[in-house]
Amino acid sequence: FHDKVPLLHSSFRSSRQTMANLSNTNPNGNDHDHDNNDGGSTAIDLLRDSLSPQSQQNPSTLLPKAPLFYQQSQQEAATSLFTDSEILAPMVRASTTPLRILALSHGASLVYSEEMVDRSIFPTERVLNESLGTIDYVHPKHKFSLKVQKRMEKEPDNPDGKILLRIDPLKERGKFVYQMGTGEGHLALEAAEKVYRDADGIDVNMGCPKKFSVSGGMGSALLSDPKRACDIISTLSRNIPKPISAKIRLLDDTDPRPTIEFAKSLIASGATAIAVHGRIVGDESHIPARWETLVEVVRQLKQSESVPVIVNGDFYTRADINELKRRSGCDGIMLARPALYNVSLFRRGDVRNNGNNSKNGANNQQIDSAFENEVPLSKFQSQYHEGYYGYNSPLLLPRSTMIQEYIAQCVRYKAHPKNAKYVVCEMMNIRRAPTERAPFLNMNYPGGQTIADICKCRTLDDLVKVWDVRWIIPVPDASVVTEIGSG
Repeated sequence: FHDKVPLLHSSFRSSRQTMANLSNTNPNGNDHDHDNNDGGSTAIDLLRDSLSPQSQQNPSTLLPKAPLFYQQSQQEAATSLFTDSEILAPMVRASTTPLRILALSHGASLVYSEEMVDRSIFPTERVLNESLGTIDYVHPKHKFSLKVQKRMEKEPDNPDGKILLRIDPLKERGKFVYQMGTGEGHLALEAAEKVYRDADGIDVNMGCPKKFSVSGGMGSALLSDPKRACDIISTLSRNIPKPISAKIRLLDDTDPRPTIEFAKSLIASGATAIAVHGRIVGDESHIPARWETLVEVVRQLKQSESVPVIVNGDFYTRADINELKRRSGCDGIMLARPALYNVSLFRRGDVRNNGNNSKNGANNQQIDSAFENEVPLSKFQSQYHEGYYGYNSPLLLPRSTMIQEYIAQCVRYKAHPKNAKYVVCEMMNIRRAPTERAPFLNMNYPGGQTIADICKCRTLDDLVKVWDVRWIIPVPDASVVTEIGSG
């Protein structure tokens, strides 16, 4: 990293601590480049600018380059957003600001929020957080019970309410998709109307099989109720001037037709992009994703539909990503657990032909052979990938470095310690990885850190000490905010 600021662990106790910014990682695999977009006044000006109505006659001069949604149709904007995309998937508790920013810094082109139940955003207030340079959606403390209010008073970072969503517009503008869990069109619309100005797309979760989601008629419950699913998409598409997408699962383990029919019905209702997870409801995470069916679904959809189609499920190497792109013709890929394992997997490196050289791995012939001879996908999934795009690719950064960077981002964005602990534990273990992949995933850490060490942590400062994080990330300090505010 460049511009490292030495860390004194006790410094995290100060709410006005000035932090230094990690440079963006070049997704082409080069060393960290200097980020010329960082700066206190720019961040605050951008935030203030975001509060003012913009139009083609009154354009913002501060916003980073992004798809011009208001000058494009929904479909044109979606095509611009999702074509050749590599996306951080929506993961409950994980896809919050620290991981989203970390993924973008290592080459992700889009990031999704965690799934947020429609009603949860209703009572929130949109707050300009000048001390962090973020836009926060805060559930005010006075709207909670007295018991909860007393508990919240003991949390120094969030004394005024519960933060449901925190967005960094300087980093995420043009790259952020808000995902909601919803079961009714009118609830979906009310939630979308609350946040769409700060998002670049609205996605409806139609694949989550968890009880909290399905019991409310959300998530994968919509797969068996296409009429209601289509009504949600139609309602959003007719009323929200941003791309409207859906994330679904396979509806059958071997037959692609039910999934294709469901996706087509969503597209006919106004969906401008579809993401398909390569598992059916009931598949556990240790079962390999059903790539054969997934590929056939995408191939047939692309023959008849013009909307972007995204694939998701067990892409643990660049070889996996390249193979699924080649075989399916998909418009993009989405990483969930593999991104937790090593978020630098988003680093694309050179194109395939340029990457094939001896110093970067002599066994690229194995991958090239798979391209030419059509190795069965089930075999491709289970074999060890070597070379430039394999498990030990030179594009990948050390996993310990990724965890350290994540913790630094948690401090930067004042993440809740319990949530940070959960994500670090998920980054450190492979309990959710397919069984056949586990032998290829390295779980050793130079510092000897263990899950037990993380479980003992109570604060972000504890995590910093365990992982020996020695740099911090700057945000506008109090003097900068005061100067701009008085100007």
